[in-house]
Amino acid sequence: MGLVSENFTKASVLNRLPGNSAIGHVRYSTMGGTVLRNVQPLFADLAGGGFAVAHNGNLTNGLTLREDLVERGSIFQSTSDTEAILQLIARSNKENTIARFIDALFQIEGAYALVALTNKKLIGVRDPLGIRPLVIGKLDEYFILASETCALDIIGASFVREVENGEIVVITKDGIESIKPFPFRKARPCVFEYIYFSRPDSSLGGVSVYECRKAFGRQLALETPIEADLVIPVPDSGVPAAIGFAEASNIPFELGIIRNHYVGRTFIEPQQSIREFSVKLKHNANRILVEGKRVVLIDDSVVRGTTSIKIVRMMRDAGATEVHLRVASPPIKYPDFYGIDTPVRDQLLAANKSLMEMQDFIGVDSLAFLTVDGLYKAMGHENGRDPENPFYTDHCFTGDYPTKLRDIDRVDDIRQPSLLSELEKDND
Repeated sequence: MGLVSENFTKASVLNRLPGNSAIGHVRYSTMGGTVLRNVQPLFADLAGGGFAVAHNGNLTNGLTLREDLVERGSIFQSTSDTEAILQLIARSNKENTIARFIDALFQIEGAYALVALTNKKLIGVRDPLGIRPLVIGKLDEYFILASETCALDIIGASFVREVENGEIVVITKDGIESIKPFPFRKARPCVFEYIYFSRPDSSLGGVSVYECRKAFGRQLALETPIEADLVIPVPDSGVPAAIGFAEASNIPFELGIIRNHYVGRTFIEPQQSIREFSVKLKHNANRILVEGKRVVLIDDSVVRGTTSIKIVRMMRDAGATEVHLRVASPPIKYPDFYGIDTPVRDQLLAANKSLMEMQDFIGVDSLAFLTVDGLYKAMGHENGRDPENPFYTDHCFTGDYPTKLRDIDRVDDIRQPSLLSELEKDND
């Protein structure tokens, strides 16, 4: 449990990990609690040997699969939807490990980028729509799989290519093999990777995430002009969009909020009370700069709105005469089921309030969001979003879920902490 840096600080830890291949996982829990039994990679001794798997994303039929497998005698050790994949592989009667893995993949639904490891093989796979990212890199003669290109940069590896949607790559000492078992489907990567999740120094689909976010800001300025003295980003994820907004609006860009980099993401804190307190620790107003100014705050997205309230109050306490909020993505009106921990719909601000109600709730002088068409235009689609053929998975804004949601009737179960509550307790 905990941060990577907290677990891999001593040589004695690394010395206990012999071998020439490995997989790891920085888990951001959306399905299954943040408890030790859910730490990934998950491992099982199967008929063909040891098999480990780590999963970025969410299975939309995870609960249905789990109940069916339990009824058929499977014994689960975790509450993660990922374990269903291991159980499906174990029950498959196909002739070898890869065939059993493919058999399991045909039974799961939703979003997934998987890495798996056997004694002889490193395996990567993306779901048929390529909702979650996965890239291939190379360091000397060694292949690497990672969820972002910036991970390759950090270790001095070169980028080879992205794993394609619906593709399985099998890496052995003899090289890399590509398998495409699924019927062809047009890729629909998650647009939220471009808005928030990916680091700005990564690229997705051949596009710089940083430049994409700047383009969101420029488009936002065109759609929602405002008279103000300063453009201030909500750090750090709002910075590129704020630069773009400032360039397009000719309003000076300034760091009116200083971030404490020793506090983690408030968005992924497990409890709302911790999130709210973390905001105070995480951000501080640059009072000398802000006092007496009309400021435009630029944020990448608004989910619950509670963080925005505190940021706006911070600006007013620092002496800002006007506070305007511009959001470099459309209003989030629908919950996510693909690996983003957005809450149930009755906790989403934009799903329950009009624009004016949101403006009053947050306490700003004006509030505006990037339009869905504007989002697409900023990403190079001149005609905006084509409802008959959308390029991205954008369900949070449109309600257009691109896969079956087998567990949709159990949304509350999926999102509430009571889910499998007895299993979540690490009892003796």
